[in-house]
Amino acid sequence: MIVLEELQKRYGERLALAGVSLHVQPGELFAYLGPNGAGKSTTIRILAGLTRLSGGRAVIGGVDIEADPRAARRQCGLVVQHANVDNELSLADNMDIHGRLFGMPADERARQTRELLAYVDLGERRGQRVATLSGGMKRRLMIARALMHRPKVLFLDEPTAGLDADIRRRLWGLIKSIQADGATIFLSTHYIEEAEFLADRVAFLDAGRLRALDTPAALKTRVGEWAVDRPSQDGLRSDYFSDHGAAKYAANHAASVSSGAFTLRRVSLEDAFLRMTGKEPPPC
Repeated sequence: MIVLEELQKRYGERLALAGVSLHVQPGELFAYLGPNGAGKSTTIRILAGLTRLSGGRAVIGGVDIEADPRAARRQCGLVVQHANVDNELSLADNMDIHGRLFGMPADERARQTRELLAYVDLGERRGQRVATLSGGMKRRLMIARALMHRPKVLFLDEPTAGLDADIRRRLWGLIKSIQADGATIFLSTHYIEEAEFLADRVAFLDAGRLRALDTPAALKTRVGEWAVDRPSQDGLRSDYFSDHGAAKYAANHAASVSSGAFTLRRVSLEDAFLRMTGKEPPPC
């Protein structure tokens, strides 16, 4: 559904994307994981037709975004990080305007508005001004609006940034429901637990470069199965083991020769990200 081949983006002398290549399959929930400034939003802006690429190639649903940007854009729904709904209009009016921009007839706009607002549990608020909504409700409205024209691909750019944990969990459930209904979802996030919980596959992006791409389970296995954490001069140092017995022995041995605190635990996706992007503390 999405093909990137050596995608590049320059802002003056700065190379924001340095040749990113990946494929996203139809119906997949693909997570683009990286710190702020890694190039996640730049990639989504290119795919959504908001920014021109500087090099390489991008294809959505078989349509090259440079050759036919309008056809590519019609296949996409976009939810940006910051709320961009009109606070002075009602929820229904925000939905209707979006439908008009995509040339939808009046009866289809009315039907989609009614069904999608109900889908995101905002049906009873359709006549209210958006200004009366909480942050989490506005994010759900943005998702409903992005689905208005029945896109094949839904781009979610940091959709839960700044939200409380319980609201994030509610949105996670909504995102998985959208995928179950057949949508392809491209999710950018810097929340590692969000990518681990939601994604079929995860790409690690750092400084505009793709560092790794695989399922969350496979990425963790590359590091090991078990981790032993110990304090160091640079913070927390982790050692990784494939065997539980070896990890337990290492933890017990370390505890016997030092008064420091040690923790034995399962390897997480965060461990894989830190190892594969070179962000681990240096060896003691």
